[in-house]
Amino acid sequence: MAREETISRNLDWITVLLFIVCVTVGWLHIYAAIYNPENPLWIGDQGFFDTNAGKQLIWIGTTALIIIAILVIDYRFYDTFAFFIYGFFMFMLVAVLVVGTEVKGSHSWFRVGSFQLQPAEFAKMATALALAKYLSTPLVNLTKLKDQVNAALIIMVPPILILVSHETGVALVFASFLILLYREGLPGFYPASFLTVIILFVLALIYEQWQIYIGLGVLVGLVVWIMPHYERKTRNIMSIIGVAMVMGLFVTGVDWAVNHILQEHQRNRIKVLVDPDFDSKKTGYNVRQAKIAIGSGGLLGKGFLQGTQTKFDFVPEQSTDFIFCTVGEEHGFLGSVVVIGLFVGLLLRVAFLANRQKNRFARVYGYGVVSIIFFHFLVNIGMTIGLMPVIGIPLPFFSYGGSSLWSFSILLFIFLKLDAHRSEMLSRW
Repeated sequence: MAREETISRNLDWITVLLFIVCVTVGWLHIYAAIYNPENPLWIGDQGFFDTNAGKQLIWIGTTALIIIAILVIDYRFYDTFAFFIYGFFMFMLVAVLVVGTEVKGSHSWFRVGSFQLQPAEFAKMATALALAKYLSTPLVNLTKLKDQVNAALIIMVPPILILVSHETGVALVFASFLILLYREGLPGFYPASFLTVIILFVLALIYEQWQIYIGLGVLVGLVVWIMPHYERKTRNIMSIIGVAMVMGLFVTGVDWAVNHILQEHQRNRIKVLVDPDFDSKKTGYNVRQAKIAIGSGGLLGKGFLQGTQTKFDFVPEQSTDFIFCTVGEEHGFLGSVVVIGLFVGLLLRVAFLANRQKNRFARVYGYGVVSIIFFHFLVNIGMTIGLMPVIGIPLPFFSYGGSSLWSFSILLFIFLKLDAHRSEMLSRW
């Protein structure tokens, strides 16, 4: 009885409320995406629970049971068995390559009858737990190269296995852990280098190589010119030139990789990001229709269940990756701002909870939750409006899919369980 009272009293109900609102609003838009005004509850020859909205309702019900189980389990379980949980899901990622089912070109699903499960979605939660466990180990310090390498290995194993199953989008999510590592003491050189790589990659897609080389030369000249006179030593100047040469080699490598390593559909997705009008009837069709749907909503939208672009399947995957199109079309700019505000509120609340943790395991895991949800939120909405490449990742708590809903709910409520026992964790650990 005391345990139930502790959970009821200490559980952060603000976050729980934000979660409930996200899931509810998400389900309403899944329903709106498949709504048929002539037959509102029975779509065609299917029963309601054979539709995406009906199936998602079942997933929501099972999610409630999973959340209860998470809150009942002793909070120390997640710390004690963090590496075991990580190892289990790494095994699942290997197993799915052998006995899994291929869905839309990705061999990353377990299927039993009509039930499908994607272990890659749960690997993010497992990695967050493993990182929290490792970084909370005494004497681990991310300023040390050995500890940096160990943390990197924990992060890199899942995406490598996921890439083998041809699930590129989910694999890229693991880059979000760089936020967590930086918060826990990783030198700023690493995130700065990561951002530089991204900028150079985009520039290499937009401009000719010779233009970038000239730009790098000008940049070197400017850096040397603004350097204090006493620092203009030959060694320093050669170091700057060396960095510029490495950047130039990377730009050359991007061009080669895009044309010789990436598959055709991946190259086309990148070209669509740079040139929105490229292949608008095939590769660029999704993004083009998504922007039309969102733009057609105007300021206030067409009204709930009144969307036409999503209703008549002009937007592919409108219940999953492009669920935000339904929000934009039916509720317009203001409705989109409200949904974005809902996610920002959730992220800020979880970040606040992570900040107040005195136990490092709980704090690190909390930042893992923020990093993963933020990456999904940013990229999903970004690709919907044409600012990010279409890599096929869901909008948390909104997009249709049992694996997605289960994994994000487990990810969040493990942290809420830890937060509810923060005073005990401080005294015992």
